[in-house]
Amino acid sequence: MKKQIPNILTCCNLICGCIATWAGFMSSILPGSEGNPLYGARFAFYFILLGAVFDFFDGFVARLLKVSGPLGVQLDSLADVITFGLAPAAVIFSLFTKVYYPEAMSGPMWHKLMPFTAFILPAFAAMRLAKFNIDERQHDGFIGLPTPACAIFWAALISSCPHYLTSPHFNATFLFAFMLVFCLLMVSKIPMFKMKFTSLSFSDGENKWKFMFLIIAVVALAFGAVSGIGTGHIIRNTTRALVAVIGFYILLSVVKMYHDYYKGTE
Repeated sequence: MKKQIPNILTCCNLICGCIATWAGFMSSILPGSEGNPLYGARFAFYFILLGAVFDFFDGFVARLLKVSGPLGVQLDSLADVITFGLAPAAVIFSLFTKVYYPEAMSGPMWHKLMPFTAFILPAFAAMRLAKFNIDERQHDGFIGLPTPACAIFWAALISSCPHYLTSPHFNATFLFAFMLVFCLLMVSKIPMFKMKFTSLSFSDGENKWKFMFLIIAVVALAFGAVSGIGTGHIIRNTTRALVAVIGFYILLSVVKMYHDYYKGTE
């Protein structure tokens, strides 16, 4: 039975992904959606976050109980494709049905076709997870954007900014291009650091970047929460802060990559 505990946690991740996918597709018809065209994105975001918690603890528990094995690795990837690939795609699909279409894309063909381009995201997520399973370099860091970060970014963005994303200030062209950027980031060769500390020494070169990110992330999330208290939108503002934190994580990883490259050529 002990061997199955991590697998049970992984299955909980998968179930969260299934619920998030359902909520993403049902965005406009869930109770309470009258004033929010993407109301279901909020529930999808919550369950993607919960899935990420299970995703963290299944590996942690497997190492703690010393029951890691190939079955758990494969099951984990299958669950992640659903929770961090298909679920955010469902949210993006719903956004494509509500987003503003520019005049050049005003025909019915575009309105029917564009939502299905959201499924490009889980295809790239599956490719990223497959590469992760066979890449021995990704024990201490990531090569490419981790699928949980991508999924949380999209679910947080869409759930916290529905009115802007469905206004004329944003449109289907921007959405498609933005989604493709994240697809490419997942399979890119950009090294992205893990928040895993082997020591707490600030003199450690890797730790400097991690501490920098951690400090900025805590400040941003705290600012989002405090500003939300004043406006009565704590969850919305904190969620927007989380979007900014993931964006900063990507930016900092790119800056670190170029810093390490130029330092190595000196």
